Amino acid sequence: MSGATSGAVSGVMSAGALRDRPQDGSATPFAEVLDGTSGGGSAPRAESLRHLRAQRAHNHGSRLLAHAQRLGNMGWSEWNLNTGETAWSDHMYVIFGRDAEQGPIRLHDLPKHAEPSDRPVLDSLVSRVTRGEQPVHAEFRIRKGGGIRNLRAVLEPAASGVHGIIQDITGRRQAEQIMSESRRQLLEVREQAAEERHITLALRDAILPEPGASLTLPYARIAVRYVPAEKAASLGGDWYETARLPDGRMFLAVGDVSGHGLPAIAEMAQLRHALVGLTMTGASPDLLLAWLNTLVLNRLDDTTATVVCGYFDPPTRLFTWAQAGHLPPVLVRRGIAGQLAAPHGVVLGATSGVPYTVTETRLEPGDLLLMFSDGLIERRSRDIGDGLALTLQAAGAAAHHDDPATDPTSLDTSLDTSLDAGLDRLIEAIGGPNPEDDTCLLAVSVLGGDRNPGADR
Repeated sequence: MSGATSGAVSGVMSAGALRDRPQDGSATPFAEVLDGTSGGGSAPRAESLRHLRAQRAHNHGSRLLAHAQRLGNMGWSEWNLNTGETAWSDHMYVIFGRDAEQGPIRLHDLPKHAEPSDRPVLDSLVSRVTRGEQPVHAEFRIRKGGGIRNLRAVLEPAASGVHGIIQDITGRRQAEQIMSESRRQLLEVREQAAEERHITLALRDAILPEPGASLTLPYARIAVRYVPAEKAASLGGDWYETARLPDGRMFLAVGDVSGHGLPAIAEMAQLRHALVGLTMTGASPDLLLAWLNTLVLNRLDDTTATVVCGYFDPPTRLFTWAQAGHLPPVLVRRGIAGQLAAPHGVVLGATSGVPYTVTETRLEPGDLLLMFSDGLIERRSRDIGDGLALTLQAAGAAAHHDDPATDPTSLDTSLDTSLDAGLDRLIEAIGGPNPEDDTCLLAVSVLGGDRNPGADR
């Protein structure tokens, strides 16, 4: 047993009582001594022990209650309406910042300690509880230590007066205020992001051709898809272009400017418009990219971009193209998809003096040529090689569309529908819209041989 207990017991048990213990080696159970049931004990001694035990239990309970009040930042009060006496727990003085020598606050004086705007509420609360109504509660504020504290009072009528518990809930209200402010700021950020996204998309719509536009030629059909990033902050500088030249060729391009948001879109617009203007010179794709690289190096600071572009001649089915650090096109022939071998070309804005080269790819009836930005295959959740393999598989499936051999001037609408549906299935098969990046997809579907009267020229 502890030293305190041992001392308390030895102060009650006399030496004679200890000598009177059985001498045969047996011992009187200590529980019997405490209960006063031992044959050697007396009733006064047992009563003293019971009183000691009760006192210790009371002290322990008082310590636990005081600890609970500190943890809950609350205190209790009893107002005797008959005698006018008021009893406070120790923590009530802490809550009100009041010296114990000042004594507790009387019930009817309680509203005087509240902030002026809260006094009517507290006056009503006191009036109702003194009339013997059911337990009432209210919140009010006091000024303590130069600051405002939020208190919550719960009062209930008792036989001789009023019992009350008052809790300091300042921390809770401050946390709620912080949460409310955080929600407000988050809502503002979301609204701002939505507005920026709306502006960004509107600007893109003004710059780019219709995202789902398609063009039907006597020898081929061209379809495009632009899928914006799911996250507004990720909208970037992906772009595409399809332009018919005076000599009948089609200029095709897909590009991607580094960065995201309105700055990337503004730079994308400059590059795209410059490139379209340069094509009117009839210069080869490698020379177009060399000129474009000079523009980026001298006019667009800290900007890089990738481009794949070329001329498609529908009658001959010849695709002459070059690239600047961009993913090469995918060619699907007889249901098998593969990437074309890319000619040499560095990223625009990386360096000067490095020549770009050009290559020619002769397409065949039934071929499907796909040009795309990296948003099609790249995902944070997978390796780029896996994304490319998935794209090749989906491209092969997208190429299986009907090709009704009708007159080239009167194409069956089922071909248009099939190519559009195939591109939609391709995007869905590789994971749908990219959360982190835009996706541009340009497809050239070469029609059957009987639709190509000039194919052998």
